[in-house]
Amino acid sequence: MPGFTGKYYHSMDEKGRVMVPLPFREVLVNTYRCGRLYIATAPFDPCLDIYPLKEWEEFEKKVRSYPTADRRARRYQRKVVASAMEVELDRQGRVLIPQAHREELGLKGEVVLVGQVNKIELWSKEAWVAEMQAIAEDETLEEEILKYEREALKHEA
Repeated sequence: MPGFTGKYYHSMDEKGRVMVPLPFREVLVNTYRCGRLYIATAPFDPCLDIYPLKEWEEFEKKVRSYPTADRRARRYQRKVVASAMEVELDRQGRVLIPQAHREELGLKGEVVLVGQVNKIELWSKEAWVAEMQAIAEDETLEEEILKYEREALKHEA
């Protein structure tokens, strides 16, 4: 099942609408067969996560399994689940970013849509540039990723 990959620069119009890139729309149609999306504040990064309905439902299942007595789990839910809003693609392939989300993250003008396999991230151009700079300066990133890959190989064996 092909997922969302690549990054695309688009402009947000004055009403807060953003064109969803054609490759992402094709994944929505061919893989998810649905234009219903959920937009939520990303839990750890200054961006929005945009989930196809099926992926949002999977996310909800995972969140339901979190221990309700754990304060951190509740805080995580408050940040992400409370921010979630259902949206749909319009006939032109655009999605309306809710005003609260635009204000919270300072989204206006040029934005970046980033494929993350099962979801799309929406960044302001400024925040994306800062994130790419931080990644370039992170000397431990490669070592950490290799650790994840070794763990994945252990589980496959």
